[in-house]
Amino acid sequence: MQPRIIALLLLLLIVVGCGRPAIRPSVPPAAKPPAERKAVARLGFTIQAGAFAQAENAARLTQSLQAKGLAATYFVAREGLYKVRFGNFLTREAARNRAEEMRSAGIIEEFYIVSPQEYALARRAEKGEAFLREELVKTARSFLGVPYLWGGASAEAGFDCSGLTMTVYQLNGFDLPRTSKDQFGVGNPVERGSLEKGDLLFFAPDGDKVSHVGIYAGNGQFIHASGKGKRIRTDSLSASYFSRTFLGARSYL
Repeated sequence: MQPRIIALLLLLLIVVGCGRPAIRPSVPPAAKPPAERKAVARLGFTIQAGAFAQAENAARLTQSLQAKGLAATYFVAREGLYKVRFGNFLTREAARNRAEEMRSAGIIEEFYIVSPQEYALARRAEKGEAFLREELVKTARSFLGVPYLWGGASAEAGFDCSGLTMTVYQLNGFDLPRTSKDQFGVGNPVERGSLEKGDLLFFAPDGDKVSHVGIYAGNGQFIHASGKGKRIRTDSLSASYFSRTFLGARSYL
């Protein structure tokens, strides 16, 4: 083949080659970093007062403390005995000083300072997350049969839905917000198929606005303050009404 023809063929190959896009090795897309989990604040030192045989009396003390701007709740210490806890203090000394002031004012009588080390949350590292979840459900079960009370605004003893979930978590060391809307906002989303004991379930009967909450107890069951005039009870998430109004779930662990 003549040199001139060979040169033309080489030039043609170069031109055709330059017209093709460069082939670059495929690079897999960077993996998305896992979503950062929100942390719920831990409860500090609290004041425990009262020993009431009637839930109504515990509720009245709770309401009077709330009226003074204190975060207060009551709980079932054992069957037929109710106690009240309130405040959230950084140090034992601060809690004790406040309790002494209130005792001098005749607001409370005997009291006990609860330290953060006494909550189930403080034993999670030693006993594991399953232990903590069981303790949350155990606490929730202790309220079964207690009457409902909307927002602490009635003389009737009991809990509203978010008051119950707040109390259950506080008794185990979590400083959970008071309203169902705020509880929904601070939690970490959980798929319905991945629910675990202690997760909170949120419902929106009127659309997409959270207005009800309960605590998941396992096996498709949850514990909640179901409504005014009713008592705290267990229901099934698969029931038609709750399945239809279910908005989502949140975890705080």
